[in-house]
Amino acid sequence: MSLLLLDKPPRRPLALTLWLSIALLLMVALWALFPGWFSHQDPLAGEALQALQAPSAAHWFGTDHLGRDIYSRSVHGTALTLQATIFSVAIAFFLGSLIGVLAGYIGGRVDSLFMRIIDILMAVPNLLLAMAIITVLGFGTLHIAVAVGLSSVATFARLSRGEVLRSRTHLFVEAARASGVSHLAIIRQHILPHALAPVLSLAALELGFALLSVSALSFLGFGAPPPQPEWGLLIAEGRNYIAAAWWYTTLPGMMIVLAVLATNRVAGFIQDYAEDL
Repeated sequence: MSLLLLDKPPRRPLALTLWLSIALLLMVALWALFPGWFSHQDPLAGEALQALQAPSAAHWFGTDHLGRDIYSRSVHGTALTLQATIFSVAIAFFLGSLIGVLAGYIGGRVDSLFMRIIDILMAVPNLLLAMAIITVLGFGTLHIAVAVGLSSVATFARLSRGEVLRSRTHLFVEAARASGVSHLAIIRQHILPHALAPVLSLAALELGFALLSVSALSFLGFGAPPPQPEWGLLIAEGRNYIAAAWWYTTLPGMMIVLAVLATNRVAGFIQDYAEDL
């Protein structure tokens, strides 16, 4: 009995960094859903006499070159950035999982064809591939989300294919196939439940990468046009004033860094928890 207990040690309490990460992500979500609760200033209106003011009690993040409150613009820009991030991961998750499941279950030439396409996609850096896709689609936040999502399809397809190949060899899958169960029912009832958990863990990890990619493309000018606030665009607007107004780029940039770190911390916990199940 004691040996069994040693094989499975009790769970440790959640770390402080995990609680802080969860709290930060909840705040970011509230900023996206209810920006008016956290900022009462108009993110698009500025006062010329208040241009490039340092952080103060009146302007927590300071003001930009047009006298607009940077904190207010950061809060109101959360919705665009977060929507693009979640939408891009959803595209990669569903499209990549579909390709991986079909390739792994059907096998043969279908598997070879899909995997050669995936190999080509994985040979190109994700951000470069996203830039090429958005050049075809056109500028805008929605197009950024689609481009980032399509550039990440290969990662999800690889993982889901591997999980399907592992699951299809189980005895209960062979028994269901021998019993005359349809292929769709086998995939839905026997393959997906075993292949879904690792793919969901990957989706959680991809949120941080997608947030960085969306912000990077927005910084390069592919996202929403000014004066709409977007996290990447806020940094791009302030890069010409960084010597005179360090807060212009530093504070919005810190928001992105903290959000990505918090997302990766929570995603790592989800992945560890899924592996223990």
